[in-house]
Amino acid sequence: MARADRLERLDAHRTELEAKYRAALIAALRVTAAGRWGLFGHQKDKAAIARTAPVLAALTDLADEIDGMRDALGMAPFDLHQQFMEARGPAAADAVGEPRQAQAWLQKMDAGD
Repeated sequence: MARADRLERLDAHRTELEAKYRAALIAALRVTAAGRWGLFGHQKDKAAIARTAPVLAALTDLADEIDGMRDALGMAPFDLHQQFMEARGPAAADAVGEPRQAQAWLQKMDAGD
């Protein structure tokens, strides 16, 4: 019984952290959609990298904690963070800019609600 209670509390905490991660990602995406580059790492701008490093570190820390909980609960890894990290990095010259990419992510996440 105690184990079941502990797992139930862990799952509730995981749900809270996933909501916190989602809210933090949405906030960062809104800043990027408003024209602030750096979140997706399309350019090698040192100022943008430094500006977004704390946001990315916080998201990664949350995702790591969530993945640890998911592993303990026998669940698949946290997919939202994986998708976001895969979307980052240098982009082709004809790719959409970060603000448009962020807007597309916001629309995709809104559709998931």
